[in-house]
Amino acid sequence: MRFRHFPLHPDTPDEGLTLEELFAGRNVDIPAAQLRMTGLMEQEGLPYGQRTHTYNSRLAQELAAWADTQPGGNAIHDALFHAYFVDGQNLTSKDVLLSVVTKIGFSTEEAVVVLDDRKFHEQVDADWALSRQYQITGVPTFVANGRGASGAQPYEALEQLVVAAGARRRT
Repeated sequence: MRFRHFPLHPDTPDEGLTLEELFAGRNVDIPAAQLRMTGLMEQEGLPYGQRTHTYNSRLAQELAAWADTQPGGNAIHDALFHAYFVDGQNLTSKDVLLSVVTKIGFSTEEAVVVLDDRKFHEQVDADWALSRQYQITGVPTFVANGRGASGAQPYEALEQLVVAAGARRRT
């Protein structure tokens, strides 16, 4: 599996937006949506908080692209998920990002250079271009052999996706 980065709300300011600001005029019942998500996460045994804001994730994506080049780099995805969706932290904050790097045992010094010099800017730009090519409009989106499934999906839907793409069922 390979993570690709997606421009979800790329114009969000550094200070973030409240969920009410984000969904203004879109007829979204925020408490109902959060209740649904909480239920889905509980079914899968995953933690989920009651976040009140959305934040721009561009720097977090660049940091994750760097982490993916490191041994054990996949750990950053769960750590960023936890920071954002469980703890409600602002992923635009360099201090928050460096705290995540420290928690997973990666080099904070290297991460500072990655963030300051925007070393993975082009990698994330390429991922964003690919998401536009595939016409992806939401996250998560799972793509296998040209087929896709978007949004929070039950295990069975993902199983159908990979089997339809040619994966063999394990017995």
